[in-house]
Amino acid sequence: MTPLSNVDPRFPIGTFTFDPAVTPDTRRRAIDAVRQTPAKLRAAAAGMTEAQLETPYREGGWTVRQVIHHVPESHANAWIRFKLALTEDNPTIKPYDEHAWATLPDVSRTPVDSSLALLDALHQRWVALLEVMTADDFTRRLQHPERGQLTLDYMLQLYAWHGPHHTAHVELVRRR
Repeated sequence: MTPLSNVDPRFPIGTFTFDPAVTPDTRRRAIDAVRQTPAKLRAAAAGMTEAQLETPYREGGWTVRQVIHHVPESHANAWIRFKLALTEDNPTIKPYDEHAWATLPDVSRTPVDSSLALLDALHQRWVALLEVMTADDFTRRLQHPERGQLTLDYMLQLYAWHGPHHTAHVELVRRR
């Protein structure tokens, strides 16, 4: 286990980097990471006290509660973006203000178990889709107004990183 003093709390598993040399094995590993995210996030949050849930993972960062609610919100947007890219020709997707979503009043009053259950169901559907996609499907594109044109291979790798990234934020609070 890496000492906490050696971990950048913003990016405890490192920053996202896209590997353009995509292979079937690259995709399989990324799909496995997406599949495992709900169980790993649930395990990281298991037994946390209300005080821990209200603790920011870093100074100026979101609380554990906000992080746990953010993951299914973000991944629901990603799943819909996959569906759009698979059914439309280079659709332009709508970005959203993650910080504004994380500070809406429902976040502080909703039990984290509801978001963990949502994540379980969402990932069951998302992985079912990912497992039937062809190599050509993963090369389909979408247009992000801020990031430009992205492939579904890029999106898959991004979300294979995103789940463990936020799970590591929860684990930082647990380890303190």
